[in-house]
Amino acid sequence: MITEIEDFFAKGCGRCPRFDTDACSTRKWRDGLARLRAICLSAGLEEKVKWGHPCYMHADRNIALIGAFQNNFRLSFFNAALLKDADGVLEKPGPNTQNPNMICFTSNDGPNKLKRTILSYLDEAKGYAECGLKPPQVQNAPELPAELVEALDADSELAEAFHALTPGRRKSYVFNLNQAKKPETRIGRIEKFRDKIIAGKGAMER
Repeated sequence: MITEIEDFFAKGCGRCPRFDTDACSTRKWRDGLARLRAICLSAGLEEKVKWGHPCYMHADRNIALIGAFQNNFRLSFFNAALLKDADGVLEKPGPNTQNPNMICFTSNDGPNKLKRTILSYLDEAKGYAECGLKPPQVQNAPELPAELVEALDADSELAEAFHALTPGRRKSYVFNLNQAKKPETRIGRIEKFRDKIIAGKGAMER
């Protein structure tokens, strides 16, 4: 995966064989991604690279993440359950995702058309970050480690697969990750677990 922010907009995320080729999704949506990036920066957010994607932060909290796919590009919000979605533009990345958390674009001029809405939602999210607010945990569901929550918010395919797992399999990952004392260890385990989660397996299954 990339580690430099400019590489995403010029070459892609580095997570698939299409990296730095004309087939990369970032090439198709180059103009739209540039417009979306400009909006996020104009909101006063700090720009970082996380999970190979541009991540925008405020008050030491992740606010939103930019992603590009073959059929669309999107702005995904962290802690989206807090957002009021006054304009009704948030969508779910998959049927198993609990809360709508992304604004999806299918044309390069999409971000400019929704600029006012995007800035409003970013400002709302910044306010929650400053207050330290987080969505309440779903009852009867295991409390997910922060690193796993961030990984699921950043990776729609992973999120859909994880929420489709049986409760027991989800708990197996939570238990395994909670055994790690350091955040970087948990992040490394999540990366190793990704293929298993996509395959519908538990942490200890082969």
